[in-house]
Amino acid sequence: MAQSTPEAGKGPVGTGQEATVPVPTAASGGPVSHAIFRLARLHRMFAGQLLRRIGLHPGQELVMMHLWELGPQRQTDLVRLLNSDAATMTRTVQRLEQAGFVRRRPSPTDKRAALIEPTAASHALRREVEQIWSELEDLVTAGLSPDERTAALLTLERLEQNLAQATADPAGAETEC
Repeated sequence: MAQSTPEAGKGPVGTGQEATVPVPTAASGGPVSHAIFRLARLHRMFAGQLLRRIGLHPGQELVMMHLWELGPQRQTDLVRLLNSDAATMTRTVQRLEQAGFVRRRPSPTDKRAALIEPTAASHALRREVEQIWSELEDLVTAGLSPDERTAALLTLERLEQNLAQATADPAGAETEC
């Protein structure tokens, strides 16, 4: 992709960091948003490489983490916990079930619902998933001091809160500019 201006592809002004994807001039009004896009893309790609070693795809480990921690859950509860949509969760659970990491069983309290529960095979993966997440964390935060890690986490949490609030109140997001 050709760079449209001499500054295209550059990171924030004055950082000397080159962006991994050229920044088009059309994105110049949203440098933080473009950086989040690039970071999320790379993070998901690298997480996928690490997770494939143990037979998982990005996002599946998050479902497993909740099941390991909370025990059997209705699929609708997983949708809510992970802020997902029903179709995506259906595909994710089906793939995990085919891989032997979860099973469905009837809910004892609601005859219409099934509970998704982790299998013994998935419990064997837990330590590996935890190690992968630690490895990913170390790679992402390499070179950051403990204070910088804390500041980065606080900033990311604030950005997430801003988006969650805008999602909950779309009309308010337009008026706060």
